[in-house]
Amino acid sequence: MNIRIINKSSNRLPAYETESSAGMDLRSELAEQVILKPMQRLLIPTGLFIELPKGYEAQIRPRSGLALKHGITILNSPGTIDADYRGEIKVLLINLSDTDFEVNHGDRIAQMIIASHEQVNWNEVELLSETVRGAGGYGHTGL
Repeated sequence: MNIRIINKSSNRLPAYETESSAGMDLRSELAEQVILKPMQRLLIPTGLFIELPKGYEAQIRPRSGLALKHGITILNSPGTIDADYRGEIKVLLINLSDTDFEVNHGDRIAQMIIASHEQVNWNEVELLSETVRGAGGYGHTGL
């Protein structure tokens, strides 16, 4: 799949790091280092602008290493970039640790996955079909 992209950053384009990777790393586009204090959230620019085909979205997800090692994640995870959005991709990071975290220019701050999706038409009814699970929700299968 080919996707149109404008790169106003000084970083290379997002790329798959391994042959079977689903996500591409997004890098920060910063004029200077920022400090993310405990429980603070910041919108970090990437300098990237994309044009997705209709029926696709870009999902912005946390990087597992940042989450495990530093408590850094994304507030609205996964974030969705719709096919009709033409603004800059920005990442809403939050520091869930008890120590400051430095974000430098070019740091890998998130991953982006391109995924297809469907739009639905609702068919309003009075009853739904029966299943073995039924209405069993949170915790219905035990620990």
